[in-house]
Amino acid sequence: MSAAGTLKRVFDWKVRGVRWVEIIGLMLVAAMIFSVYLAKAAAASESARIASLERQITENGQRVRLLRAEVARLEQPGRLEALSRMAGLGPVDVHRQAAEASLPELAPVPEPAPVVIVTPTAPTAPAADAPAEVAR
Repeated sequence: MSAAGTLKRVFDWKVRGVRWVEIIGLMLVAAMIFSVYLAKAAAASESARIASLERQITENGQRVRLLRAEVARLEQPGRLEALSRMAGLGPVDVHRQAAEASLPELAPVPEPAPVVIVTPTAPTAPAADAPAEVAR
Protein backbone atom coordinates (compact mmCIF):
# COMPACT_ATOMS: atom_id res chain seq x y z
CA MET A 1 0.00 0.00 0.00
CA SER A 2 1.27 3.42 -0.86
CA ALA A 3 1.24 6.54 1.28
CA ALA A 4 -1.33 8.16 -1.00
CA GLY A 5 -3.63 5.21 -0.57
CA THR A 6 -3.30 5.34 3.23
CA LEU A 7 -3.98 9.07 3.26
CA LYS A 8 -7.03 8.63 1.05
CA ARG A 9 -8.33 5.90 3.33
CA VAL A 10 -7.93 8.19 6.42
CA PHE A 11 -9.81 11.01 4.68
CA ASP A 12 -12.55 8.66 3.56
CA TRP A 13 -12.99 7.02 6.96
CA LYS A 14 -16.54 7.79 8.17
CA VAL A 15 -18.23 7.57 11.52
CA ARG A 16 -22.04 7.39 11.16
CA GLY A 17 -21.91 9.13 7.83
CA VAL A 18 -19.52 11.92 8.83
CA ARG A 19 -15.92 11.87 7.76
CA TRP A 20 -13.35 11.62 10.56
CA VAL A 21 -11.47 14.66 9.27
CA GLU A 22 -14.59 16.81 9.60
CA ILE A 23 -15.06 15.70 13.23
CA ILE A 24 -11.45 16.62 14.04
CA GLY A 25 -11.86 19.97 12.26
CA LEU A 26 -15.01 20.80 14.27
CA MET A 27 -13.26 19.91 17.52
CA LEU A 28 -10.31 22.17 16.59
CA VAL A 29 -12.68 25.04 15.73
CA ALA A 30 -14.51 24.56 19.05
CA ALA A 31 -11.18 24.58 20.92
CA MET A 32 -10.16 27.80 19.14
CA ILE A 33 -13.50 29.48 19.96
CA PHE A 34 -13.14 28.49 23.62
CA SER A 35 -9.55 29.77 23.80
CA VAL A 36 -10.55 33.10 22.21
CA TYR A 37 -13.39 33.41 24.75
CA LEU A 38 -10.96 32.78 27.62
CA ALA A 39 -8.49 35.32 26.22
CA LYS A 40 -11.25 37.96 25.90
CA ALA A 41 -12.44 37.30 29.47
CA ALA A 42 -8.90 37.63 30.82
CA ALA A 43 -8.36 40.83 28.82
CA ALA A 44 -11.63 42.29 30.15
CA SER A 45 -10.66 41.56 33.77
CA GLU A 46 -7.22 43.10 33.23
CA SER A 47 -8.84 46.13 31.62
CA ALA A 48 -11.10 46.55 34.66
CA ARG A 49 -8.09 46.21 36.97
CA ILE A 50 -6.15 48.82 34.98
CA ALA A 51 -9.12 51.22 35.10
CA SER A 52 -9.35 50.73 38.87
CA LEU A 53 -5.63 51.46 39.29
CA GLU A 54 -5.88 54.56 37.10
CA ARG A 55 -8.82 55.78 39.19
CA GLN A 56 -6.80 55.23 42.38
CA ILE A 57 -3.84 57.12 40.90
CA THR A 58 -6.12 60.05 40.03
CA GLU A 59 -7.62 60.07 43.55
CA ASN A 60 -4.16 59.93 45.14
CA GLY A 61 -3.00 62.80 42.93
CA GLN A 62 -5.95 64.88 44.11
CA ARG A 63 -5.12 64.03 47.75
CA VAL A 64 -1.49 65.05 47.21
CA ARG A 65 -2.57 68.39 45.74
CA LEU A 66 -4.93 68.99 48.68
CA LEU A 67 -2.24 68.10 51.20
CA ARG A 68 0.29 70.40 49.51
CA ALA A 69 -2.26 73.23 49.61
CA GLU A 70 -2.87 72.53 53.31
CA VAL A 71 0.88 72.59 54.02
CA ALA A 72 1.22 75.88 52.17
CA ARG A 73 -1.65 77.34 54.21
CA LEU A 74 -0.22 76.11 57.51
CA GLU A 75 3.27 77.42 56.72
CA GLN A 76 2.18 80.98 55.94
CA PRO A 77 4.48 83.36 57.83
CA GLY A 78 1.61 85.65 58.89
CA ARG A 79 -0.30 82.74 60.41
CA LEU A 80 2.77 81.44 62.25
CA GLU A 81 3.54 84.92 63.57
CA ALA A 82 -0.02 85.32 64.87
CA LEU A 83 0.15 81.90 66.56
CA SER A 84 3.48 82.72 68.20
CA ARG A 85 2.18 86.02 69.51
CA MET A 86 -0.91 84.28 70.92
CA ALA A 87 1.40 81.81 72.69
CA GLY A 88 3.42 84.69 74.17
CA LEU A 89 6.44 84.10 71.99
CA GLY A 90 8.34 86.85 70.29
CA PRO A 91 11.66 87.66 68.71
CA VAL A 92 14.76 87.34 70.88
CA ASP A 93 15.99 90.65 72.31
CA VAL A 94 19.32 91.76 70.88
CA HIS A 95 20.72 92.38 74.37
CA ARG A 96 20.06 88.79 75.44
CA GLN A 97 22.78 87.40 73.23
CA ALA A 98 25.46 85.39 75.02
CA ALA A 99 29.14 86.12 74.72
CA GLU A 100 31.67 83.39 74.11
CA ALA A 101 32.97 83.58 77.67
CA SER A 102 29.52 82.95 79.19
CA LEU A 103 28.79 79.79 77.23
CA PRO A 104 30.03 77.37 79.96
CA GLU A 105 27.61 78.98 82.40
CA LEU A 106 24.73 78.39 79.98
CA ALA A 107 25.54 74.71 79.52
CA PRO A 108 22.85 72.46 80.95
CA VAL A 109 23.57 70.85 84.29
CA PRO A 110 23.91 67.11 83.87
CA GLU A 111 21.31 65.08 85.69
CA PRO A 112 22.65 62.97 88.55
CA ALA A 113 23.01 59.28 87.90
CA PRO A 114 20.09 57.24 89.21
CA VAL A 115 20.67 55.65 92.61
CA VAL A 116 20.56 51.88 92.57
CA ILE A 117 19.65 50.28 95.88
CA VAL A 118 21.26 46.91 96.37
CA THR A 119 19.57 44.67 98.89
CA PRO A 120 21.53 41.91 100.55
CA THR A 121 20.66 38.55 99.14
CA ALA A 122 18.61 36.26 101.29
CA PRO A 123 20.32 33.09 102.55
CA THR A 124 19.71 30.24 100.20
CA ALA A 125 18.08 27.02 101.24
CA PRO A 126 20.46 24.15 101.96
CA ALA A 127 21.18 21.94 99.02
CA ALA A 128 19.34 18.66 98.79
CA ASP A 129 22.54 16.61 98.88
CA ALA A 130 23.88 18.35 102.05
CA PRO A 131 23.46 16.42 105.32
CA ALA A 132 20.56 17.67 107.38
CA GLU A 133 21.31 18.80 110.93
CA VAL A 134 19.47 17.00 113.61
CA ALA A 135 17.87 19.20 116.24
CA ARG A 136 18.47 18.07 119.85
